[in-house]
Amino acid sequence: MKRDVELVVISDVHLGTYGCKAKELLRYLNSIQPKTLVLNGDIIDIWQFKKSYFPKPHLKVIKKIISFATKNTNVYYITGNHDEMFRKFTDFELGKLKVCDKLCLEINHKKTWIFHGDVFDASVQHSKWIAKLGGKGYDLLIVINNAVNWFLEKMGREKYSFSKKIKNNVKKAVKYIGDFELTASELAIDNGYDYVICGHIHQPQMREVVNKKGSCTYLNSGDWIENLSALEFNQNEWTIFHYEDHKHLLKDDETEEIQDINSSDLLKIVTQFT
Repeated sequence: MKRDVELVVISDVHLGTYGCKAKELLRYLNSIQPKTLVLNGDIIDIWQFKKSYFPKPHLKVIKKIISFATKNTNVYYITGNHDEMFRKFTDFELGKLKVCDKLCLEINHKKTWIFHGDVFDASVQHSKWIAKLGGKGYDLLIVINNAVNWFLEKMGREKYSFSKKIKNNVKKAVKYIGDFELTASELAIDNGYDYVICGHIHQPQMREVVNKKGSCTYLNSGDWIENLSALEFNQNEWTIFHYEDHKHLLKDDETEEIQDINSSDLLKIVTQFT
């Protein structure tokens, strides 16, 4: 039985990379029936598409998203830095699927501002080659981490996250996350928004921010590499969905088999409508 959800926000899936948990995301998507689905950036990782790596589960995620858009779900694809190639298609619409740079909605009579968040990242805006190099290093770290966790599971040990450990112990990383959240929130308050929703920093969050000018709720959908998280709005309430807390309730994917596809073929599929 699928759950009816008014609004779902996911981001930072990074389809086309080894770190992407596409199977888990597919199980989640197959368990819900959202009225609105917001894909808040870095869904397809164009930066690292040269690897010619795009297995069946990754393609099935795209097929599922298209399936939502051809039925009763409004799907918004907000572009991020890793899928910035699609920004030249801003405002393109195909059925219920729309590509955009940002999204403004009124939810329960409250103004909501949704954007990816890379606009706040100086390394992305001014030194793109450094950011891309960092992305490749992060992907390699995830590959190594996955191998280590495979052995840990075989030994009955708890999984371990290298990148989370690094982020939690590096003061600059912690400060960056805090600054990011505060910058987004203050900008939202200045523009009269009640909610501001971002992705980009792979850090699921929901917090109230108050300053002299007012207040707003900051939310971040996290990612589908490590946190495996999403934002859900239902019955006038925001919640953060964590896959690890609900995986025992989700069924495996039972859709038809899909042949493997390489990066060039996928790009043709993605861009043929434009």
